[in-house]
Amino acid sequence: MALNLAGWTIRASVAFTLGNKAEGRKCRLNMDSRYTQLADVLCGFSTRLKKGEKVLIDVAETPEDFVIALIRSVRKHGAVPMVNIQQARVSREMTRAGNAAQFKLFAEHELARMKKMHAYIAVRGANNIFESSDVPADRARLLGETVRPLMDWRVNKTKWVVLRWPTSSMAQQAKLSTEAFEDFYFRVCTLDYARMIPGMEALKQAMMATDEVQITGPGTDLKFNIKGMNAIPCGGEYNIPDGEVFTAPIRDSVNGVLQYNCPTIYQGVSFENIRLVFKKGKIVEATANNTKRLNEILDTDVGGRYIGEFAIGFNPHILNPMQDILFDEKIAGSFHFTPGKCYETTDNGNKSSIHWDMVCIQRPEYGGGEIRFDGKVIRKDGIFVPKALQKLNPEYLLGKKR
Repeated sequence: MALNLAGWTIRASVAFTLGNKAEGRKCRLNMDSRYTQLADVLCGFSTRLKKGEKVLIDVAETPEDFVIALIRSVRKHGAVPMVNIQQARVSREMTRAGNAAQFKLFAEHELARMKKMHAYIAVRGANNIFESSDVPADRARLLGETVRPLMDWRVNKTKWVVLRWPTSSMAQQAKLSTEAFEDFYFRVCTLDYARMIPGMEALKQAMMATDEVQITGPGTDLKFNIKGMNAIPCGGEYNIPDGEVFTAPIRDSVNGVLQYNCPTIYQGVSFENIRLVFKKGKIVEATANNTKRLNEILDTDVGGRYIGEFAIGFNPHILNPMQDILFDEKIAGSFHFTPGKCYETTDNGNKSSIHWDMVCIQRPEYGGGEIRFDGKVIRKDGIFVPKALQKLNPEYLLGKKR
C-alpha cells in the first residue's frame, strides 16, 4: 500500500500558505490539484471509503478549500459527507467554564452522531498550540471523562484517519523558517510508505514472539512484559505522517524508571524532562518542569497511572521533536510509552479518559539507548540490529540501500 503524493510543493499563492487566514477563507472554483490529491489519499488509501458509507469530516482551523476537496472526494467514492467545523478559541471558552450538564449534553449529541458514521476524517490545524493552556485542570478532566465513550466508539468502531494541517504555529514549534518547514512537512507526507511494509511486519512478529522488553538509556532502566499481546503496524492508514509499530504492556508488569527527553504539550500545557517511576505497572512517582500539573493529569482516573501503549517509531524524515504528537511519536530512533487508555486492538485492560504519548529518542545525539527483546538487542542508539528489522532503518526507507 503505497502513499505517493510526489511533486507536492507550496507556493505563496495557494490557500494553505502557512498562517494566511485570508487565503484560507477563499473557495476558488479552480481547486488546487494538490488539495484533490491529498483528499483522495485520505478517502481512498487511509479510510477506504465505500459506496453508501457515512463520513464525518471534523476540521479545526483548516482552509475551506481543503474541506471542499474532502467533501468532493467523499462523494466521488460514493459515500455521504458530514462536516463539523471547530475553532480553538470557541472550544476553549466552551470548556473553560463548562459544567457537567453541558458536557453530558455535548457527549450524548456527538456520540449519537458518531454511531451513525462508518468513517472519521480529522484535519487539525492550530494557530496557537497553547490556546487551552489556561483551561482549569478540573474542567479538562471532567470533559475528558464525559466524552470517553465517544472517543472509544470513534477509535474502535469507525475507519479513521487524523492529519495535521500546516500553520505558522507548527513552523514555530519546529523552530524552522516557514519555507524550511514547508519542505519538511511535505517530505514527510510524500514518503513511500510501501517500503515500510516488510520491516513493519518483521517488527510485529518480533513483538508478538517476545515476553520481556527491557529499555535502557540515560536515566532509564525499564522492564515490562508483552507476551500474548497483539502488535499493530502503522504505515499511513490511521495517521499521516506515520511510521510506528505499537503494542501494549501487560498492565501490571511495568517496573523501573523512564526518563523522557522530548518536550510534550498536553491539554495546552508544555512539559519537559518528564520522569516516571513504575512499580507493578503503576506510576508511583512523576516529576517534570511542571510536576503539579503532570500529576493532576495522571490522576484524572485510575487508568491514568498505568500504561496503555508501547510503540517504536521510525519515520526517517522526522528527526527532532516539535511538540506535535502526530509527528513526534514517529521520530526515527524513538519509542513512546503512553499513560492512559489502550486501544481495542491491543487491549491490556487499562481504561482511562487520557492517552498521553510521551516520547523518548535513543539516537546518539540524544544520549543513545537500547531496546532488548528477551535479552536480545533489537535496536541500539536508534538503529535496528537484527537483519529482518534493518529495513526500518533510515538508509533503507529513504531508498539509499536495498
